[in-house]
Amino acid sequence: MAARNFDMIVIGAGPGGYVAAIRGAQLGQKVAIVEREHLGGICLNWGCIPTKALLRSSEVFHLMHRAKEFGLKAEGIGYDLDAVVKRSRGVAGQLSGGIGHLMKKNKITVVMGEATLPAKGKVSVKTDKGSEELTAKNIVLATGARARELPGLEADGDLVWTYKHALTPPRMPKKLLVIGSGAIGIEFASFYNTLGADTTVVEVMDRILPVEDAEISAFAKKQFAKQGMKIMEKAMVKQLDRGKGKVTAHIEAGGKVETHEFDTVISAVGIVGNVEGLGLEGLGVKIDRTHVVTDEYCRTGADGLYAIGDIAGAPWLAHKASHEGVMVAELIAGGHPHPVKPESIAGCTYCQPQVASVGYTEAKAKELGYTVKVGRFPFIGNGKAIALGEPEGMIKTVFDAKTGELLGAHMVGAEVTELIQGYVVGRQLETTEEDLMNTVFPHPTLSEMMHESVLDAYDRVIHM
Repeated sequence: MAARNFDMIVIGAGPGGYVAAIRGAQLGQKVAIVEREHLGGICLNWGCIPTKALLRSSEVFHLMHRAKEFGLKAEGIGYDLDAVVKRSRGVAGQLSGGIGHLMKKNKITVVMGEATLPAKGKVSVKTDKGSEELTAKNIVLATGARARELPGLEADGDLVWTYKHALTPPRMPKKLLVIGSGAIGIEFASFYNTLGADTTVVEVMDRILPVEDAEISAFAKKQFAKQGMKIMEKAMVKQLDRGKGKVTAHIEAGGKVETHEFDTVISAVGIVGNVEGLGLEGLGVKIDRTHVVTDEYCRTGADGLYAIGDIAGAPWLAHKASHEGVMVAELIAGGHPHPVKPESIAGCTYCQPQVASVGYTEAKAKELGYTVKVGRFPFIGNGKAIALGEPEGMIKTVFDAKTGELLGAHMVGAEVTELIQGYVVGRQLETTEEDLMNTVFPHPTLSEMMHESVLDAYDRVIHM
């Protein structure tokens, strides 16, 4: 069979891949997308979306237990784990199916199978029906990443889980160990802890949520401890001994190794890029610690070959991948897009309480040589937060003392993953403290705290 020719081929149909394909088609390109598993990739099927559906269930469960605070009555409160998981899978399936519709609408050719790049501009796809050859001047790698597994701590789906197992659990853990306190680890710890699992989190760094501002991490830790979660920082799981229905974890902390028994372990120690078996080495593509090395425009150095999303390195976020997809498609179509700025991409963690941030932490800003002005405002000072019954939280803003540039914003508390976008827009528009101070925020809203935090940085705070 003769090779089919396209203007652009995208390998991987996660958020970055399918968005790149759609934008390319919008710009008049003849586009094909190759996917080996599911349209929508990890994010829609096994990541961002189904985890948020699970977390919503646990949030409602938590609120039901607080009914009396709101003058309500709720008795016999419980949950059906199978039904919770079924709802989560249904949400993922609905959105994954929607991607197929978008592909048809934009006249994008979908090829289901495993891709390799035998030569420049060529893609060979192993499908259920055999092998198919595709060619294009421009190829976009969007193959994503998978869970990192450490020697001796490998998942088995029974006693030791990755995020995939945790999304479709064979049972409800009674005593749970979560290894790693990044977004994935903390979200699962929050979900299972809320549903009643005795949860311990082990983090090798000196604090949980280590990429966040230190004050936010410390605040979140206190809230998790109040909820009964045990947090072990500067600690490492050295060994897991698996027995019948139990795991004995050897945990090193403070120079001593102690053993603790659990019935379930979730390993959330990072990700590795899906770079194997593509033939990248033969094309001269540089790979650093399982991630493809690119320039600011996601170019790999091999002519006509781009890499976007998790395969191209941090931050490992779906919205970063999507924006890179748009940028690369526009570049291929002859446009002049701006490169993606990692420091202006928000990070969101959907635990209880939520955590969100954009830009530099206070420590990073100082490390980069900035003289900073820092503002803070607590949820307890906001009328809407009190009315919602959510008085625990904080918003922190970091400014360049010389220019008034918003360097970073950091939040912990109810709905901060929705609030953070205000500061993201501010950074994109190169907002100064004066712009933010002169903006009228609606009352009563949680967003008023964003205003007050800015005012606090310049000694003008009103409600504190």
